[in-house]
Amino acid sequence: MRKLLLTGFEPFLDFTVNPTMKIVEELDGELIGGYEIIGKIMPVDFSASGEMLLDFIAEENPDAVISLGLAAGRYKITPERIAINVKDGAADNEGNKPVDEPIREEGEPAYLSALPIRKMVDSLLANGLPATISNTAGAYLCNNVMYEGLHYAKTTKPEMKTGFIHIPASHELAIQHGRIPSWSHEDLLRGVRICIEALEEA
Repeated sequence: MRKLLLTGFEPFLDFTVNPTMKIVEELDGELIGGYEIIGKIMPVDFSASGEMLLDFIAEENPDAVISLGLAAGRYKITPERIAINVKDGAADNEGNKPVDEPIREEGEPAYLSALPIRKMVDSLLANGLPATISNTAGAYLCNNVMYEGLHYAKTTKPEMKTGFIHIPASHELAIQHGRIPSWSHEDLLRGVRICIEALEEA
């Protein structure tokens, strides 16, 4: 049985809920599209998240890695096309606030996703869920984790499919946080399942 490492993040900044955390916890242990799902929650910590992802990969030896992140304000599911070798942004949960720092001194300036992102978007649209490819994962923790996974794959395990998907806020988060676009938890969960199933077809 092939294994898929699926990661999400804990709540961060002023977002009291992170729907990726709930999705990963719910899908942990499921069989989807020929993959056994191994769900792990990542800290919102520039100094720890990348190494933790690599530790999970070393521990589980997955065939594929999909990391999920919250993009509050987006109204579509957005598989990311590219990760850049930059750490920058608001302070993380530990108070770290890097400015224009490289993620890997020896790393490439950027890496393209190794996931079938076009197929994922097409499958989501065919199933009635708004989706598009995103050309920026920002420079915060989502980009950081995406870059670390791709750097590992490119330098150590090129057959491993890895990449990142941003999802909108859940209704629960929108109710707590204010006027931001939101989806039901059920639709977010269904969207992630559809993206995972697209791996089998790629």
